[in-house]
Amino acid sequence: MNVDKVKNASVRVPLCEEGGSKGRTIMLQGTASDVGKSVVTTALCRIFKQDGYDVAPFKSQNMALNSYVTPDGKEIGRAQGVQAEACGIMATTDMNPVLIKPMKDMQSQVVVHGKPYMNLSASDYRTRFLPEAKRTVVDAVNRLRAAYDIIVMEGAGSPAEINLKQNDIVNMNMAAWAEAPVLLVADIDRGGVFASIVGTLELLEPHERERVQGFIINKFRGDVTLLQPGLDWLEERTGIPVLGVLPYADDLDIEAEDSVALEQWKGKVLPENDLDIAVVALPRISNFTDIDPLAAERDVRIRYIRRPQELGAPDAIIIPGTKSTMADLQWLNENGLAEAVMSYAKDGVVVGICGGYQMLGERLLDPYGAEAEAGTVMDGLALLPMETEFATDKRTERVQGTVSASMLRDTPLYRCRMEGYEIHMGRSVQTKSDIAAEPLLKLQANGEDGAVLDGYDSYDGMLHANGRIMGTYMHGLFHNDGFRRGWLNGLRQAKGLAPLPSDLNFGAQREAAFDRLADAVREHLDMDRIYRILRECGR
Repeated sequence: MNVDKVKNASVRVPLCEEGGSKGRTIMLQGTASDVGKSVVTTALCRIFKQDGYDVAPFKSQNMALNSYVTPDGKEIGRAQGVQAEACGIMATTDMNPVLIKPMKDMQSQVVVHGKPYMNLSASDYRTRFLPEAKRTVVDAVNRLRAAYDIIVMEGAGSPAEINLKQNDIVNMNMAAWAEAPVLLVADIDRGGVFASIVGTLELLEPHERERVQGFIINKFRGDVTLLQPGLDWLEERTGIPVLGVLPYADDLDIEAEDSVALEQWKGKVLPENDLDIAVVALPRISNFTDIDPLAAERDVRIRYIRRPQELGAPDAIIIPGTKSTMADLQWLNENGLAEAVMSYAKDGVVVGICGGYQMLGERLLDPYGAEAEAGTVMDGLALLPMETEFATDKRTERVQGTVSASMLRDTPLYRCRMEGYEIHMGRSVQTKSDIAAEPLLKLQANGEDGAVLDGYDSYDGMLHANGRIMGTYMHGLFHNDGFRRGWLNGLRQAKGLAPLPSDLNFGAQREAAFDRLADAVREHLDMDRIYRILRECGR
């Protein structure tokens, strides 16, 4: 530990007695889903890093469609990737060894250590997979404990879900295996916070209840002194301290894990900025954080739309990624958005990313039953001259390269440096068509060690000859500052507006957001007490 970096003088002492070989663990569990566990975990990761510790995140089992590709080309939950960034370290699959990605027909794809394992129903997952999963998750957390001072662990849902406890690998069983004290997070904004905390404790076994070392009440609005009588009652009733009351905040600028975060856009009064961009809110939307950098630009208004009546006359439409391209394309057809997008594309700007890119082609073919019944063929939007065939293997890798489309010469986008990641099971090829188009990007993939593979080049995506319609498999397209601003300035030019300078460094903004989050949470948490809990070795 570098004590010069320690912000809190009380943590200058070691976390363990001399000779301790394992890193300390601490776990955030919640009274329910979406109480803010991921955000509080991210904040603690950053606080411990600020205080000079080597720290890593961990969540044994995550269910999310918003995934993250590690430097060695493996897939984990987006939240753990973001938490690793808050720790200032590279993400590995040990931080999320089991990822569940909901699909269709009550089935989910199970990803183990970053690679697809098999598709399972909820019943098969519980009876066939979970009994064998303990060794996988315990080995992962033990490797992290051998490498880091502190492991900040995150649970899932609630530890009091009685029907799930028998085969639990993500809440109280995981806390016991990792010797982790538990901090219970509750959301006061949804109401009934004291009942949810006491009720959760009542449904725990005595040995589980003893593991709970503190409460964190999240999303509080108003004067905390008015809450104090309730806090006093709670501590007296349970004998467990309240470690802090965190204020409600909706401007954290921290990437969200689940598409439930998109609900914040419903009914929201949006600014009348220069550029209006409509994003299709697909039912199975994935990796929607591709849109975050656009929303951070000062001249952009982002609208998530679900019906053709909401389309209006935007400056661009973006069709994002999806876990099930065919099912979501069928949804577009049935609700009229497909027809609306095709009509708009006659003169408008359309961007498709991953599954959205596949929809822009002429046909989708599923010979092996990856998304639908084997042999299914579906017409696409026919905005780009290509077709996609779904395979049984998944491509997951980090990529970097340049914008290569020759029709972009003499524009700021040509040969713009790019980096991002790919997660897809389809292979898209250009068709013989009257539509003229060319590849958008020339990319190189990373190897198993995260290094760029020499001599391995591939072309990705497609740009229509009209320069207005494009698609790519590369997630993170708009995280590239030069490309994002160049593309936005092209929209501005089409409206007769002057270009703006590229003054948003999105990576630096994310780093600043981590520090703001940590500082805000530190202000309201009893960090001295949390460090004392950590220093109790081997609970």
